Amino acid sequence: MRGHAFLVAGYVPGNSPVHRLPLGVKALLLLAVAVLCLASPLVSVRAGAVVTSATLVVVAASHFVAGLTWPRIWRAVRMMLIFLVLIAAYQWWQYGPLVAWQVIAAIVATVLASNILTATTPVDQLLDGLAALVQPLARFGADPERFSLTVALMLRSIPFVIGAFADVRDAARARGLERNLLARSLPVVIATVGYARATGEALAARGLGDPDDDVE
Repeated sequence: MRGHAFLVAGYVPGNSPVHRLPLGVKALLLLAVAVLCLASPLVSVRAGAVVTSATLVVVAASHFVAGLTWPRIWRAVRMMLIFLVLIAAYQWWQYGPLVAWQVIAAIVATVLASNILTATTPVDQLLDGLAALVQPLARFGADPERFSLTVALMLRSIPFVIGAFADVRDAARARGLERNLLARSLPVVIATVGYARATGEALAARGLGDPDDDVE
């Protein structure tokens, strides 16, 4: 299925200054972008719009510093374009154009900053960083390795399901069944179940079963 192509990670190899930054620094910069976008409106609407706009410009410029292209930026925004339009319309209607722009710019800036993080950091480093982040919870019985494995499976499973939907939709359209709900949903369910079973068998083959199995 073409859905398997969606399993390719968003990492873009490179040697830019952004690529060379440690994961912790990039995570802190992402947090700083989120804080600036969320906290600036507390000062005033006008100041919030200025700060958020400046943050958006810096984040967009950072894409090019990292060697990313306009299509990469557009792809990140396009996935939420409808929601952005609806949010902007509501904010404009309730609070005016300045607030609408501030909200939309904050969302886009945060999403693009996250896009830079995932595009300049290999997936294995992201998962290792996530495992290190939850390591203090091990004293309460949490398993950082299993947690990172769960996130890794989620990162693989969600794109697979999206790709499966796209495959089935195109196949149904080619057969004139684009309005047939069963023809568009049943193959996706079958493919998803098959993918889940194959993943479970692969984990079991590597001894990554339930926690009870490890105890035994």
